[in-house]
Amino acid sequence: MNSDEATLAGLIAFLSASAAVREKLRIEYAYEPAKNLAGETRIGDDCAAIPDGDGWLLFAAEGMLPAFVADDPWFAGYSAVMVNVSDVAAMGGCPLAVVDVLWTPNLDQSRAIWDGMGAASRAYGVPIVGGHTTVTNKGAAFLAAAVIGKARNLLTSFDARSGDDLLSVVDLRGGWRSEKPFWNASVDAPPERLRADLGLLPELAERGWCRAAKDISNGGIVGTLGMLLNCSSVGAELFVDRLPRPNGVDLDRWFISFPSFGFFLSVSPKYSARVVGKFSNRDIACEIVGRITSERSLVLAYGCARALFPLSGVSDPHAKSQ
Repeated sequence: MNSDEATLAGLIAFLSASAAVREKLRIEYAYEPAKNLAGETRIGDDCAAIPDGDGWLLFAAEGMLPAFVADDPWFAGYSAVMVNVSDVAAMGGCPLAVVDVLWTPNLDQSRAIWDGMGAASRAYGVPIVGGHTTVTNKGAAFLAAAVIGKARNLLTSFDARSGDDLLSVVDLRGGWRSEKPFWNASVDAPPERLRADLGLLPELAERGWCRAAKDISNGGIVGTLGMLLNCSSVGAELFVDRLPRPNGVDLDRWFISFPSFGFFLSVSPKYSARVVGKFSNRDIACEIVGRITSERSLVLAYGCARALFPLSGVSDPHAKSQ
């Protein structure tokens, strides 16, 4: 085994053992009951897309892990707004408003969470217009938020096609949030820049330059890509060494990271250079990092090494060894 093969084998072993990756690759089983309740709306996208006149109403919600809320209440509040806004952008839309669901055992913790939500609301220019907020005298804090948005043309998780280029888009102008796997390029960024950067996604949708998109989330690179491939019933070849990555950050840590601005895009090769140029002009890293394939598998390539990532074995809780 040469050094490239050893690096790739180690990465695959690490990712296969990651709880965050496994959770995302198994997520379809968690929302399976909703498929019979959703009417004509497809389940599995970053937002529900509901036809509305000449466009689409986008509706999404995010819950924050209780341990996260307890450990970093200000940033949990900030993230509750930020991740919802990113979900709307991933669908080619613009956010309109957020509502919160918040229980806290005391006003001090509630205030810290509200301070974080308020900071994100002002930064992204999205009002918090209500919700359900309660202060109780016992129990852990609970936080969730929902967003509505509008899109003229959709970017979905269902439209990646074999032969498309796979692009990775990440804002690298940031740093880690303590020891957590979160790459923060948002909190200290100018609000005007945050809004204009997110505005690139609806622009791509309206120009018809991008077919499918997925917001890179808690499951990191492989978890997010696995969800996109599953929804579109396709596979991919991912060139690991082409992925935009901060200097000095090792592969293991980056592959399970959650960037504040990060997306996978499925783009027809005739538009790839234009899309890369759009992001590069705003100093956002954007690279062609692979291709979409017809085989429903994920192949990772690193240097001269290639290996199959076991999506099905990791993702199916009922899978049995042969």
